[in-house]
Amino acid sequence: MFHKVKGDSVTAIAKPKKRGADLPKRNARGRNPAHRNDWKLALPLIAPAVLGFVVFAVYPTLRGIYLSFTDFKILSAPAWTGLENIRTLLGDAMFWQSLGITLYFVALSVIFGIFISLVTAVVLHRLTSSTLIRGLVILPFLISGVVAGLVWAWMLDPQLGIVNIAIKAMTGDGVNFLGDPQWVIPSIAVISVWKSMGYNAILIVAGLSTIPNEVYEAGRLDGASEIQMFRRLTVPLLRPILAMVTVLTVISAFQVFDIVAVTTKGGPANSSNVLQMYIYDKAFNQFDFGYAATMALSLFAMLIAITFIQMRLLRANESDMG
Repeated sequence: MFHKVKGDSVTAIAKPKKRGADLPKRNARGRNPAHRNDWKLALPLIAPAVLGFVVFAVYPTLRGIYLSFTDFKILSAPAWTGLENIRTLLGDAMFWQSLGITLYFVALSVIFGIFISLVTAVVLHRLTSSTLIRGLVILPFLISGVVAGLVWAWMLDPQLGIVNIAIKAMTGDGVNFLGDPQWVIPSIAVISVWKSMGYNAILIVAGLSTIPNEVYEAGRLDGASEIQMFRRLTVPLLRPILAMVTVLTVISAFQVFDIVAVTTKGGPANSSNVLQMYIYDKAFNQFDFGYAATMALSLFAMLIAITFIQMRLLRANESDMG
């Protein structure tokens, strides 16, 4: 405050306050002193989640990495072997065969799965907003993989399956979907796509709802057809969502196990022996946990590399919305 003299009177004029003077003071790091002790309340709240993550994720991962460099049978202590398991893996013909089968399954699941999910999502977005219908679409995703595999195994049975009954009625001959080496992986891929399609479609529908209607109106004014707008507007604007769905589908396809275990058990003649089945066989049938951990670690490294490449190629962190 300062004084201003006018004639014989003195007038008190208030000194203007600095901006933010009435706000709580902050320390050098920008934190409010009143919130300095919030971590004392946050720590017991997050402690159960952190403990569960350490016990069920961090420790098993570190333990698996250690075992991958050992010769560990279930009835003996781990013996350090260094890179011996990796050398064995590089020369293991069955490992490379299983990896090739897995890549074939992943390719079918991703290509057809993303296409069918995208078409389903566009139809749902254009024709209906019913929560009931969307709930029915996502229902297969909520079914256990074991249950889905058993039901489809019955449906694809060469003698009594409803699918073969329909095929025989039309062509006179049935198809041994799960017993023929040429048909077994495409058949398992169909089951996988059916199970995951609804979840992926709902994710894509959520992305479609963020695209303004003005974009399509401008396309119609320019004379674009529905197919042209789908190719040149919908797909580019959905790139971040499609990238996420693609990455999730690839990771899920590489980890397929339950459907194969209840339908074919890796047969016939190892034609459906995907990598997860081979790892399971090594660990729990042959009790070679050290070598099984090495294969699991190699699969983990492949998934990291594939995910990184996908994110870069699909430019998942960019959007055409502007």
